[in-house]
Amino acid sequence: MNIQQKINTLREELRKHNHNYYVLDQPTISDYEFDMQLKELQELEAQHPEFHDPNSPSLRVGGAITKNFETITHEYRMYSLDNSYSKEDLEDWEKRIQKILGNVDLEFVCELKYDGASINLTYENGKLVKGVTRGDGFQGDNVINNIKTIKSIPLILKGDYPEKFDIRGEIILPLDGFAKMNEERVVAGEEAYMNPRNTASGSLKLQDSAEVAKRPLDCLLYNLVGDKVKIESHYKSLEKAREWGFKVPAEAKLCISVGEVMEYVNYWDIHRHDLPYETDGVVVKVNNRAQQQELGYTAKAPRWAMAYKFKAEQAVTKLNKITYQVGRTGAITPVANLEPVLLAGTTVKRASLHNADQIQKLDIRENDTVFVEKGGEIIPKIVGVNFEKRPDDSLSTVYIDKCPECDTDLIRKEGEAQHYCPNYNDCPPQITGRIQHFISRKAMDIDGLGGETVELLFKEGLIQNYADLYVLKKEQIIPLERMAEKSADNLINGIEASKKIPFERVLYALGIRFVGETVAKKLAREYKNISALKSASFSELILVDEIGDKIAESLIDFFGSEENLKIVERLRSYGLQFEVSAEKLLNQTDKLKGVIFVVSGVFEKLSRNELKKKIEDNGGKVASSISSKTNYVVAGSNMGPSKKEKAEKLGIPIIDEDQFLLML
Repeated sequence: MNIQQKINTLREELRKHNHNYYVLDQPTISDYEFDMQLKELQELEAQHPEFHDPNSPSLRVGGAITKNFETITHEYRMYSLDNSYSKEDLEDWEKRIQKILGNVDLEFVCELKYDGASINLTYENGKLVKGVTRGDGFQGDNVINNIKTIKSIPLILKGDYPEKFDIRGEIILPLDGFAKMNEERVVAGEEAYMNPRNTASGSLKLQDSAEVAKRPLDCLLYNLVGDKVKIESHYKSLEKAREWGFKVPAEAKLCISVGEVMEYVNYWDIHRHDLPYETDGVVVKVNNRAQQQELGYTAKAPRWAMAYKFKAEQAVTKLNKITYQVGRTGAITPVANLEPVLLAGTTVKRASLHNADQIQKLDIRENDTVFVEKGGEIIPKIVGVNFEKRPDDSLSTVYIDKCPECDTDLIRKEGEAQHYCPNYNDCPPQITGRIQHFISRKAMDIDGLGGETVELLFKEGLIQNYADLYVLKKEQIIPLERMAEKSADNLINGIEASKKIPFERVLYALGIRFVGETVAKKLAREYKNISALKSASFSELILVDEIGDKIAESLIDFFGSEENLKIVERLRSYGLQFEVSAEKLLNQTDKLKGVIFVVSGVFEKLSRNELKKKIEDNGGKVASSISSKTNYVVAGSNMGPSKKEKAEKLGIPIIDEDQFLLML
């Protein structure tokens, strides 16, 4: 056997032993024998660098340093999940599904909801090529060097895997490993980590992969993604992923009714504490992948999946003081400052009180003993008061009537729950809040500039609005606290690079009330440039798909302000994109304007997403279910029989993809 063959044989054996130990939990050799084989491979690779392989098992010990993680756009967006808390919630979800699909037979797959950090792994020709964090769902950081140190993630696959696909999972820290890490830290005189989830998430962003390799991270996979994945059901895709070498938990179960789903939920609500890792609920998915495609997505979540959250943990503590925060839109949020208390693995010191109505409804007062819950929310909330422990001298909470930051009289519009500070131009937290929104990842995504730096620049009088960012000079930044030449360069370069951000994201970045990402895209699609948008009347705006009275009023108010118009004009003069690019316009027409399509079935020439994009790029609208307003149903193979029946009953034309393409 020559050297190259020897190296390849060792690599193959080590991969097999890794899989047996970390995925199957069935080691076939001792740790000592494994270490000896690994040492032999490392020595041979060091002597023969010409046989280097980026996916060699020897590289799992780490060593690569990543100073700046590359930001990568997800080919398939990583959505959030809608939450449910009762059997009734799940039954309502099933009814919504049946309404879209048309009373078909349904199967569900139940999986435990792992509490860790989401990851998207990309494989090409059976080799791991990317490992990207969830980020904002649209783009994340490529942490591939750190991912390669996690031994349950296969670097090379086996079997009949697709040529290219993504697989999603959760990076977790098993409880035993977490406890051992903390033990070692305490012995070394270091502070213990608070909880496994945050520690797992933080590990992915460490610059030195050798440090990541020391942490006992694991990866549980749960979803295959990509047009090349030709597997008819989600449950079968999990079985296939296991065959290819992935660690897919065996707890996943196929269910044929919401009743069976609830049995699974109730079992794991009790037995979750026996698991080697943390879980906070169950994810329920429609099993049939064609039905998943048919159901599609809302702006935030797949319609075919639902998270069932286990009952939230509660803690009891004292409410010391109620303070008030001012948001970028002027909205006032009351905050309970609490006696620190441990809740669901983190120390809670503050909780949102939402608004004046909530305080009045629960009769929350300073010095009360309160019940705090985390539930499905990241920010803890107060769910009740222990009135038996209320002090005798307790006074009812009187909600503030002036802004805590600028002393302006607060307003509360009819039908709205929150109070607002109307001092748009001169209230400091509104100014810095708008700038922080402007630079955020989903908006202008300015590298080198964070919330603290914005506060510092504002405090030093260098910026008063987001347009001022574009006239900052390096020599103004360097003297600031914690600023050096390199960080000043990064900031200036980040601001310059943001001039290439497309129009719809610039529009979102402006921070117009009620104009989120989806609305900004619709407005950019409809008006093409800022001049046309700011000239639009209220009656014109409400004719745009999904633009209601509130959004239209907000747009009229924003562009009715001389101050805002000056800032927009400045931004335009600095080179920001205030119109849809010529390249994008080439692919867009109004051929299908006002035409509503329902897309159903499996297609040959285009994927469903490509088909939907073509409809939207040409001015049409894609609806999820057939109604009397539907103009056409574009049908592929396996179209749901009830949809076909409904379309025929309503006299809606059913066309195939060739006929649709002819329309263009």
